[in-house]
Amino acid sequence: MCLKTLSQWGNKVDIFLLGDKMDIFLLILCFIIGTVMGSFYNVVIYRVPEKKSIVKHRSSCGSCGTVLKPVDLVPIFSYLFLRGKCRYCKQRISIQYPFVELITGLLFVLLYFKFSLSIEFLFSAYLVSILIIVFFIDLKHLIIPNGLVIAALIGGLALFVVRFFYTDSIIGNAPWYGSLLGAVIPSGFLLLVAILGYFAYKGEAMGLGDVKILIPIGLFLGLELSVLALFLSMFVGGITGLILIIAGIKDRKSQIPFGPFIVIGSLISILYGNEILAAWYMFALR
Repeated sequence: MCLKTLSQWGNKVDIFLLGDKMDIFLLILCFIIGTVMGSFYNVVIYRVPEKKSIVKHRSSCGSCGTVLKPVDLVPIFSYLFLRGKCRYCKQRISIQYPFVELITGLLFVLLYFKFSLSIEFLFSAYLVSILIIVFFIDLKHLIIPNGLVIAALIGGLALFVVRFFYTDSIIGNAPWYGSLLGAVIPSGFLLLVAILGYFAYKGEAMGLGDVKILIPIGLFLGLELSVLALFLSMFVGGITGLILIIAGIKDRKSQIPFGPFIVIGSLISILYGNEILAAWYMFALR
């Protein structure tokens, strides 16, 4: 009996260790895939505002135009190995490139921690990928291209259909129309803010790209999480704007892109939104 029991415990330990090794392997794999995808997102971030094709033409140095070799395109490591300079013309390479690769890899890991390998992981990774691109394009160019909104909308509509056959952990048992309300109410509120701002400042106070990107975000997150995402984006945006004004970096008339704050609020809602709402409900019931 003792030998049999020890054998059973040994089998359980082997299974446990094998599971741990598999998790570590998948985490590493998620990070690697994330960095590779981040490298592609850098291409999108650079080319879309310039109205260039994201599939034609090989990657090249932005300074000298030399076509880059595979060894120059290894995510993160090429930047570190080359010490942040082009191999051919020695001009500085923007820190944005390894940063986008790193942050995409880390976000994919966090999504795996949150959802493991699941439908939620696939759809949230899709949305997060688009949001990363939106963040950097809007930060630099003050625009959110319609193509990115349409791409996000396609994913959101696909998830909307999937939810008729699958109960996901993002919106749980919320009614089927919760996603539609999530698409309409936060974006509608932001549209109202944009209209009021237009009349108050006698000019555009908020771009319609911010309004439009909230529509697919609401489809993904549902009503409660999309409202939370909007609240967080306004809170973080307000605090950041106040700090920039106090520091003298911006003034009250300066244009500050709101898209990056929508992205931050949405990322927080995807990763921790349900926990934040649960904590809020418990606090409110006291």
